[in-house]
Amino acid sequence: MVSEPILDPFVVCCGDLPYLGHPLLLIPRTKPNSAGREGLAAHYLSEKRSVLELAISMSETPNEVDSGADSVVPSAYVGQFGRLLEEGDNVVQPLTDEEYTHYAVSEGKRFRDSLEIIALLKKAYDSYSGIKVQRMSSFCGFQMAKEYFAEGDIGNAKQIFDSIASLYRKEGWVTLLWEVLGYLRECSRKSGTIKDFVEYSLEMAALPISSDTGVQRDTGPAGPANLLQREIVQKEVFELVGEASVLTKNEDSSNLKITADESVQLEVDLVSPLRLVMLASVAFHEQTIKPGASTLITVSLISHLPLTVEIDQLEIQFNQSSCNFFITNAQKHQSVEGSDTQQKRTETAPSLLLVSNKWLRLTYNIQSDQSGKLECLSVIAKIGSHFAICCRAESPASLDSLPLWTLEDCIQTVPIKDAVLVFSGQKSTQVEEPDPEVDLVLGSSGPALVGEVFLVPVTLVSKGHDVYSGEMKINLVDVKGGGLFSPRDSPYSTESHHVQLLGISGPEGEDDSHLNSDNIKKIQQSFGLISVPFIKNGDSWSCRLEIKWHRPKPIMLYVSLAYTPNNNESNAQMVHVHKNLQIEGNTAIVINHNYLMPFRRDPLLLAKNKQTLESDQNKQASESELNKQASESDQPESLPSNQKSVLIISAKNCSEIPLRLKSISIEDEDGVERTCSIQHGNEELSNPALLVAGKEFKKVFSVSSNMNTSKLKLGTVCLRWRRDLGVGEKCASTATLSSWVVTKEKLPDKNVELPPLIVRMECPPYAILGDPFTYYIRILNQTQLLQEIKYSLADAQSFVLCGYHNDTVYVLPKSEHIVSYKLVPLASGMQQLPKFSMTSVRYSAAYQPSNSSNSVFVFPSKPNFKTAASTNFRVEESVATE
Repeated sequence: MVSEPILDPFVVCCGDLPYLGHPLLLIPRTKPNSAGREGLAAHYLSEKRSVLELAISMSETPNEVDSGADSVVPSAYVGQFGRLLEEGDNVVQPLTDEEYTHYAVSEGKRFRDSLEIIALLKKAYDSYSGIKVQRMSSFCGFQMAKEYFAEGDIGNAKQIFDSIASLYRKEGWVTLLWEVLGYLRECSRKSGTIKDFVEYSLEMAALPISSDTGVQRDTGPAGPANLLQREIVQKEVFELVGEASVLTKNEDSSNLKITADESVQLEVDLVSPLRLVMLASVAFHEQTIKPGASTLITVSLISHLPLTVEIDQLEIQFNQSSCNFFITNAQKHQSVEGSDTQQKRTETAPSLLLVSNKWLRLTYNIQSDQSGKLECLSVIAKIGSHFAICCRAESPASLDSLPLWTLEDCIQTVPIKDAVLVFSGQKSTQVEEPDPEVDLVLGSSGPALVGEVFLVPVTLVSKGHDVYSGEMKINLVDVKGGGLFSPRDSPYSTESHHVQLLGISGPEGEDDSHLNSDNIKKIQQSFGLISVPFIKNGDSWSCRLEIKWHRPKPIMLYVSLAYTPNNNESNAQMVHVHKNLQIEGNTAIVINHNYLMPFRRDPLLLAKNKQTLESDQNKQASESELNKQASESDQPESLPSNQKSVLIISAKNCSEIPLRLKSISIEDEDGVERTCSIQHGNEELSNPALLVAGKEFKKVFSVSSNMNTSKLKLGTVCLRWRRDLGVGEKCASTATLSSWVVTKEKLPDKNVELPPLIVRMECPPYAILGDPFTYYIRILNQTQLLQEIKYSLADAQSFVLCGYHNDTVYVLPKSEHIVSYKLVPLASGMQQLPKFSMTSVRYSAAYQPSNSSNSVFVFPSKPNFKTAASTNFRVEESVATE
C-alpha cells in the first residue's frame, strides 16, 4: 500500500518540510535511496546558504562578523559549545549566543557551498538518469544549472538548461518551461548571442499563459508567468531588432548589439519550438496544372505572440526559383523596396497585420512554364530591415497541431476556408509536360526465340517539334516481377541473365556512323541510354535494339524519349514520350535423344535387369524407401561395349514460327577427350530443312567404343537454325542468311558394360501364307564360364510352330548355341512371332525381345518383285528427291 504522497521531490522521509513550490511529481513516502540522500543534502546546504546570506545582510558592520573568530577552539565532541580562550591565561570561557552567531557566520563565509551543492546535485542527476527517471533527473539538473548560473559559469548552465527545456516542451509543462527559458534568455544576454536571445524571448512570449497560476513561487529572471510579462518580453525583443536599436541601446542589453550591416533571421522548421511564434501553411487550389496556365495559391500565417505583429514584406520561395514572388505591405511599400523586389514579381497587400491566434490568409495567382513538381519551400516574413522569420511551408492536409496550445481554452481555426482544401490541400502541385509532337514507334516481328538475337525497330517521327538534346532510355522488366537475373543454374544457357540487351544498331542497309561510342552512353544487361541526334520537324530517325533471350521469359520493353523542342539550353524544357511493348520469349527447339540396339541383336545387360528388378520391388516398398530408390534409379542406362549402338537425335519445333535447320552435329567438349567413336553423315544439309510448328527432325548416329572404359563421354549436340523468312527467303541478304543461331545441349554420360550374353534372332525378311520357314535364335556366350540358360517360346495364334516350348541348355564359354523352330504362318499381314524369353541362371537375369524386332510381314501369296537393278534405281531416285 502506498502511503500519502509528499510534494517536495527531495524530502522523501525527513518529516514535514515546507512546500518549495516545484510542482513536478508527487513522490510517495518511501525509504530514501542514494540519489535522494544526495539531493536532500544539496537542499539543506542551499537552505543553510540562504540563512547565512540573510544573517550577513542583517549585520550592522561587516567587519564585526569576523572579529574574534580566530580565538575559538574547535569542538572536542558533538554538542560541545565553542570556548573562548583568553589571552595570557589557560581559562576557557563559554561563548555567548551573540558571539557564537558571529563565529558561525564567519565560518560560513570562508567556505563556498555552491561547489558542494553542484557536486551533490551532479551525483543525484547521474543516479536518476541511470535508472531512467527523467523527471527527477531534470529537477536535479535544473537546480544544478541554477548553481552554475549563480557562479557565473554560463556555458555549463546553458547546456543543462537546453536539455531540460526539451523535456518540458515534450511534457507540456508551460510554467516550468517559462522559468527555464528565462534563465536561457539571461545566459544569451550575458554571452552576447543575440540570435539565441531573440529565439528564447519569442518562445517565452508565445507560450500559452494568459493569467497568473495562483502559485506564489520564485520564477527567476523570467519574471511572473502572466500575460503582461509576455507582452513586456515581446516589446523588448522587437525594440532590440528594430531600426532604433542600431543606434540606441538599453543598459540591460548592453552585450547585445546589431550593427547596420547585420540582420537576424530565425529558422522555423517542422519540429522547431518557434512554430508557436509563426506558422506558415501553403495550399495549391489544384493538384495538376498545365504548363503556362495559372492557378490559385493560398498562403496562411498564424502567430501566438500576445501583441499584433506588423510584417513589412513576405517572400514566397519555391523549388522553381522563377516562381518566387514578394508580398509587400502597402503602408510600408517605399521602405522595403530593393533590388530583389524589383527583379522578381511583387504583389501588394493592403495590410500585413498578424493578430494573435488568428490566421492571415493571402491568395494569389501563380503559373509555371517548367514541367515537374512545383513545391512551396518556405515563407520569409521580414519585420524591419534587420529581422526576418523563415518558416518552412506546411500543407493544410498534414498540418501538425501545436502541443502546448492544444489543451488551451481557445477556438481552433483552420488555415484555409475551403473545406475541401482543409483535408486535401497540399503545398505542391504537379505541372504537366507539354504535349509531345514526336511519335515513338516500337516494331516487333512476333515472339522472340531463345538463343537468337531479336531485333526491335525503334522509329522517331517528328510531327511538329524539332528534337534537340534527345536521350532515349531502354529498360527491360520482367512481366511477372521475378527479375531478369539469376545467379543459379539455367538449363538453357550458362549466362546469368535470362534476357540481355546486347546493343543498339542502325537500320539494315543504312550507315551506323551516327551510333558511335559517343552517342551510346551506356549499355547494361537490362538498361540502355543513347543520345538521339538532331531531328528536324518532319524528319525521322530509327535504330534497332538487339535483345537476346537465354531462357523463355516474357518481358516488358520500356522506351522513353526526352528532348527539348528548342535550342535554348539556359531554359531547357524537357518533353518526354513513353512507349512500352510486351515481348514473349519462347523456346524454339527442344532436343531429345534415345538409343537403339542393332535390329534383332540384343545384349543381356545386367545393370538394366537390376533396374527392372528394383522397380518391381519399389511397388511393395514403404514411402521412405521409395524416395531413396527413386534417386538411385536415376543412374544413366548402360550401353554394351565392343558393340555398335544407334543414337537418334531429334529436334522439334516448339514455337509457332517456321524455322530453317542447317545442321545437327555432336562436338567434343573443350578439354574433355571423347571415349567413343561417333559416325554420321554430312554435318550440314545441302538445303536447310524447313521445320514448321510441331514438326520433328531426326538424325541417326552410330556410337561404338573399343576402349577399356566404364563410361562414355559423348560430347555436346550442336544445332544450327534460324527463322524462316518465308517469301523473302530467296531475296534476303547474305548477312541475314548467315545469321544462324547455335543451340547446344550436353549429352549425358553413359555407363558401359560387357554383356555376358548376346541374343540374335534370324528369320526371313517376309513370309508367305502357308509356307513354312525356319526361325533361328542364336545365344552367344562372351564369358569364360559355362552358362545355364532356361528359355521358352510361347504359342502364337498366327503361327504353327515345331520345336520345344520350354527347355534348359548349357552354352560353352566363348561359343554360340542355336535354337531353331519351324513356323507356318496362318494369317497375312504384319504378325507377331512367337514370343521368346530366356533366363540366365548364373546372373538371375531375364531377357525378352522388343515387339518391333519380333514381327514379320506375311504375304497372302508369293510376291512378284522387280529386278535388283530396277529396285536400286528407284531407291536412288527416292533418296535424291528427299
